[in-house]
Amino acid sequence: MSLAMMSEQDRKRQRAKNLALALTIGGLCLLFYVITIVRMGTQ
Repeated sequence: MSLAMMSEQDRKRQRAKNLALALTIGGLCLLFYVITIVRMGTQ
């Protein structure tokens, strides 16, 4: 389905999914960063 054929509701749903995915990936990156800093600090 092309972007032009998507309804307004489909666009909102897609945007919400993209936002959720971006927040999940960002959260994992932050978690790995914090774990790395903590592990470096204990050595």
